[in-house]
Amino acid sequence: MLLDPGMDLTLRPMRYPQFYERYRAAIRNTWTVEEVDLQSDIADLARLSAGERHLINRLVAFFATGDSIVANNLVLNLYQHLNAPEARLYLSRQLFEEAVHVQFYLTLLDTYLPDHDERAKAFAAVEHIPSIRDKAEFCFRWIDSIGELHRLSTREDRRAFLLNLICFAACIEGLFFYGAFAYVYWLRSRGLLGGLATGTNWVFRDESMHMEFAFSVVDTVRAEEPGLFDAELGAQVTRMIEEAVAAELAFAVDLCGAGLPGMSAGQMRAYLEYVADRRLVRLGLPERYGTANPFGFMEFQDVQELANFFERRVSAYQVAVEGTVSLDEAF
Repeated sequence: MLLDPGMDLTLRPMRYPQFYERYRAAIRNTWTVEEVDLQSDIADLARLSAGERHLINRLVAFFATGDSIVANNLVLNLYQHLNAPEARLYLSRQLFEEAVHVQFYLTLLDTYLPDHDERAKAFAAVEHIPSIRDKAEFCFRWIDSIGELHRLSTREDRRAFLLNLICFAACIEGLFFYGAFAYVYWLRSRGLLGGLATGTNWVFRDESMHMEFAFSVVDTVRAEEPGLFDAELGAQVTRMIEEAVAAELAFAVDLCGAGLPGMSAGQMRAYLEYVADRRLVRLGLPERYGTANPFGFMEFQDVQELANFFERRVSAYQVAVEGTVSLDEAF
């Protein structure tokens, strides 16, 4: 089974071809930081209100370390326990993508915060900004939850691994990051920071694929050992997601203050609850909140940007696409 102890090394016969296909799809979605024009955002930064500048400063401070935390969990916890080379191929690719995201956010901070001291504060946010520190501590607690687990020998070991995997897919990449994306797309809906939005489109696509890979691992384990998914595990996942929503809401209160045009902590609460319910449903669990999406601009979050092909790369395209493309395909 996928979580059996050991390290299978051979790709033939391939036991989980769906993971290999996800790896191939990720390769086709290759992008580089150099393709993102952040210089076009500098004029917009000068136009922002004090409240909007505070939001951006907090947002980039979160970006400074968010993907590094995910990469650490991937290397320290995920890679050693997925006993299928095709799954580890995908994780290797994901690690590369996390590195690209880290580079993107480094470039973002260098561009948005040219002052050395301001950049230093942003990179130290996990220590000094309570709303970011609390999210980081949530992540570290779940990394440490299986840090000493080097072999999935028992049912409880496998449950602990699944909780870690679900946490990083549903709560961190699937909630913390989605909350961050909402702020970016809110700014884009107002015609601001188009360079940030372009890079975020590509990060968003990568993170969506990371999350769906993790959920497909959950699906596979669930089929192989359905007894792991009992009412107790469901209750643990729901409590975990509730805690993540609370941490992200505290971040929203910090960012939004008394409210900004079209963006408030109350609206973010509704959005986070809506996203949390989507994660629970994907995991086969009942909705917790029953909240509608308050952000119309996020209804199109899965639709890639359109651009003039001769001006810059279109993010909806993939590298080396072959064959025919039908306009009826579900992109």
